[in-house]
Amino acid sequence: MVVIDPEGAETDAMDRIGTEITGSRVLEVGCGDGRLTWRYAARAASVLGIDPDAEEIALARAATPPGLRGRVEFRGTGIESLDAPPGSVDVVVMAWSL
Repeated sequence: MVVIDPEGAETDAMDRIGTEITGSRVLEVGCGDGRLTWRYAARAASVLGIDPDAEEIALARAATPPGLRGRVEFRGTGIESLDAPPGSVDVVVMAWSL
């Protein structure tokens, strides 16, 4: 069995930036399968998750909870190819993407 974030570091970090995320337009760089996205998406006004791995994006789309489908969008792209106008996001989340 694989336990992700057994020490709760990601959860703690998301809780610390929760006030910045609440009601914000969030860009998540390197969202993968959406594992981290689900920890904060309900608090955000909108989420755009990007990742160059098409298989991971497909998993994220399939796992999107029905209540978040109008608020969360996933795109198979990298940050260098992202077509988003300046000022279109308020907060950028990037975990495990360096």
